[in-house]
Amino acid sequence: MLQLSFVNFRKDNYILVEGKEDFELFYIIQSGHVKLSSATSKSQPTVLGPGDFIGVIACMSQHPQMETCVAMSDVVCIVVRRDQYIELIEKNTPVAMKIIRTFAQRMRLLNETLMQQTLSNAPSENFVQMFNVAEYFDGQQQFDIAFFAYYQYLKVQKDGPLAQKALKRIAVLQKRTHAVYIEPSQDMLRSYPANTMIFSESQSGADMFVIQSGSVKISKIVDGTEVTLAVLKKGDMFGEMALLENKPRSASAIAKEDCMLMTINKSNFEQMVSSQPQLIARLTNTLAERLWSMHRQLANTLLSGNHLAKMTDMLALQVEKNRIVISKNTQYQTNLTVEDLATMCGFTKDEQARAIYDFTHSPLIKLEKGKIFIPDCLELLKQAAFYRKQVAKANGTL
Repeated sequence: MLQLSFVNFRKDNYILVEGKEDFELFYIIQSGHVKLSSATSKSQPTVLGPGDFIGVIACMSQHPQMETCVAMSDVVCIVVRRDQYIELIEKNTPVAMKIIRTFAQRMRLLNETLMQQTLSNAPSENFVQMFNVAEYFDGQQQFDIAFFAYYQYLKVQKDGPLAQKALKRIAVLQKRTHAVYIEPSQDMLRSYPANTMIFSESQSGADMFVIQSGSVKISKIVDGTEVTLAVLKKGDMFGEMALLENKPRSASAIAKEDCMLMTINKSNFEQMVSSQPQLIARLTNTLAERLWSMHRQLANTLLSGNHLAKMTDMLALQVEKNRIVISKNTQYQTNLTVEDLATMCGFTKDEQARAIYDFTHSPLIKLEKGKIFIPDCLELLKQAAFYRKQVAKANGTL
């Protein structure tokens, strides 16, 4: 039987502290108000009240706290341990849905902030952006991806300002394309060859995907540069934001390798929420992990003045995300090229060549068959932490 406890906080008490490894439980506010702030994201403080959650991202992702939380008044909270979450959502589905929808909203806001801090101009969420995606990959001679994006643009903008240009490229590419699922499908299991597009940013859609095999790259095109947001692997989920918020895709999903995907649409998702609490708990963990990762990437954007520091810290983030058990001389073979890492950093084409040159000459990494190998993960993490500490001191946040 589920038994939850209560805890009281006096006005001005600290409830959570950013960076602390305090992630065994989270709180649901019963009465009073709290203020959340973050030195990393430099965003405006957020005020939360009754019914809102505190610390759930750190609890579900098992990473350090993302924000500092201070009681603005006397506060009473319900305490939920991590091991109680599945039982809680079994008995109270609306709680799970509120957490998931809150995560989705925060992801969209964090994504916008991340793009603004990574590059000077964030992409617009309109149909022209879909054409921009197609044109970028066309220029990169990734014709299957380009064909898919041109096709989706024409579906919604057949009389649009760029329709004729898109039609001409479609006519040329159609004879040699291997793009799949360019039209909606009810297939629950879908197979995508490597370097084909699953969906384009700004495309409408309400399907979520679970990777059964292979890997998927999530990216955006900004200022004519591809910014890699994540490389997902077997067991990972993506596409949930369009399903939960009924808004256009905020990024593109591209098969990095041949992959098999399980599709979840709105109707079977709602059924799963009520009948499969284990799956909903897994989705909550996935979203929490992604939010933590995006928050961590915001810290990386502050290293923009030093290409080597930015690349080093971005690689350290990949180690942290993959939860490598670290001890002295721990080695790690990544599945990333230096080009992958450079696009994750959001470097322009002009910056990439210099950044890649500096990074490949770093003693912290080696290249094994074109992929990044880390001889000593502990040394890499120490160096990345040193770079972040330098910036924090310079910005007066330490």
